[in-house]
Amino acid sequence: MKIQHNSAKQRYEAIDDADGTVAGFAAYRDRPGSRAFTHTEVSEAYAGQGVASQLARFAVEDVRDAGLRLVPYCPFIARWLTKHPEYNGFVDWPKTTENRNEESAR
Repeated sequence: MKIQHNSAKQRYEAIDDADGTVAGFAAYRDRPGSRAFTHTEVSEAYAGQGVASQLARFAVEDVRDAGLRLVPYCPFIARWLTKHPEYNGFVDWPKTTENRNEESAR
């Protein structure tokens, strides 16, 4: 499996070395100084093979190496980050609707 950054499509892709099939991707939107992850998807044919975790590690490290902040709106990326707290130094956790409601009530 080869992981690559496809900036034209604003996503990181896992490519099957055998036939070039896109096995999965992690989509994002760039903002000034940060990269917000919105969705991670892996084809059923590659489910359970660790493809999403490979994508997450590559993407997170690429964001870190680029000197950007990371915003995990994607539930998978958020869960992966909670299991890997060593990356928390450049993560901006999005506020939940509940948090916004609590703040506006103050």
